[in-house]
Amino acid sequence: MVFTLFLLGLVYAVLVGVLFAAGAGAIIIAVVAGGLFLIQFFTSDKLALLSMGARVVGPGDSNQARRLHAIIERLCIQANIPKPRIAIAQTPMPNAFAVGRSPKTATVCATTAILELLDDGELEGVLGHELTHVQNRDVIVMTLASFFASIAAFITQVGFWFGGAFDDNNNGPGAIVVILVSAVVYVISWLLLQALSRYREFAADRGSAILTGRPSALIAALYKIEGTMQRIPQRDLRAASGEMAAFYIMPPKAKQTVSTLFSTHPPLEARVARLQRLEAQLQGTAR
Repeated sequence: MVFTLFLLGLVYAVLVGVLFAAGAGAIIIAVVAGGLFLIQFFTSDKLALLSMGARVVGPGDSNQARRLHAIIERLCIQANIPKPRIAIAQTPMPNAFAVGRSPKTATVCATTAILELLDDGELEGVLGHELTHVQNRDVIVMTLASFFASIAAFITQVGFWFGGAFDDNNNGPGAIVVILVSAVVYVISWLLLQALSRYREFAADRGSAILTGRPSALIAALYKIEGTMQRIPQRDLRAASGEMAAFYIMPPKAKQTVSTLFSTHPPLEARVARLQRLEAQLQGTAR
């Protein structure tokens, strides 16, 4: 993850250099993108919950809410982190995700389908995974890491829509260079962000296994979720795809049809293999 962030920094340094050379027009673009970043920073968690139709629940709202609160409270005590807000989303897709800028502002959401699908041990593994995301501040890490990628995407879109209109010097080749560099930066940074997302999933799996002491429970949960995903109608999976897909414990499209290079999550087989090795280590049977 550190190496990937370092590569992102190098790519973004090139973009900053080009924007600086472009003059005042680049400053305006950076200000606009910065405003969009602040909006995303302070509202992304609310928009995510809204997009999923999730509602924050208290421990006395229902049996599902009581069960969810009890497991998360126990895990938070073990992890020594503040208890996040807890939400439930009414959907046939078994999944869970965490949002929020920090442990104090985090919300962990589980779908009704995953609550019905998993037993307590398996659900504990899934929630341990999400709480590790909270503990590692993965949401803010991904938001900051994607900041300049958003700027590059914005510049590219403006360039294709309005040509060189944002070039203060009316210098055609200069505008073209900015647009081309921004497009290249966006493509490279998007690939690196996908890799960063996969690494943080591995880290969250490991954190859950250590927190619960039962990697096998998370393995069983992942297999159950993937098996159920295959039986969900494609229209429901498409509806659940989008910006939120990177934050689910399992991507909506369970069967990946593209290279892992373009995926936000590692292949299930790779996740299971790492968890099995960790299980052996915890049991003292690893060689």
